[in-house]
Amino acid sequence: MDKIDVVKKIQDIGVVSVIRGKTTEEAIAMADACIAGGVTAIELAFTTPRAHEVIEALSKKYADNAEVIIGAGTVLDAITARIAILSGAQFIVSPAFDLETVKLCNRYRIAVMPGTTTLNGVLAALEAGADVVKIFPGEILGMKAIKAIHGPVPQAPLMPTGGVSVDNAGDWIKAGCVAVGAGGALTGGGKTAAQITETAKKFIAAVQAARK
Repeated sequence: MDKIDVVKKIQDIGVVSVIRGKTTEEAIAMADACIAGGVTAIELAFTTPRAHEVIEALSKKYADNAEVIIGAGTVLDAITARIAILSGAQFIVSPAFDLETVKLCNRYRIAVMPGTTTLNGVLAALEAGADVVKIFPGEILGMKAIKAIHGPVPQAPLMPTGGVSVDNAGDWIKAGCVAVGAGGALTGGGKTAAQITETAKKFIAAVQAARK
């Protein structure tokens, strides 16, 4: 799938699930539960043990499901990005802006979403060729930052991660974000698979309601 199609699918879904598992098995189970609830954009964080193996396993498992896209998160450098891509990652998400990572992703036409907390960071990421700019941590910057950034740069596709919940996901969308990244609020707190699935459904419903 070309990066253009991947970005469009992420925007259509509106929610990216940030998976941080303590084990590979836990990470796969979390991803399965999110997908069952409609959050079919999976960002597997590289803080997960043997993250590349999880990406490879999920990519193979859902190879025939066009609705599911598997990506890598917490990618701090181009070396990690390349490992993720070779393992099947269709998009790369970083907590900060690393030029070499963006260049590498563009070289192989892989969607890339570097993170930043500043307007300068947003501009640098866009100029380097970022497809979406991750606003992180979202709970610190707040929704007013989205509107402030869109003042001088209305064309910037922004996605907050950190502090995003079912209760405020729709507000982030209304503020102008193309999607939201959901981590602990979706998969944390010792939730069972069934609870994760139900929470995923609520996230999707909140985003869809905000877009109407």
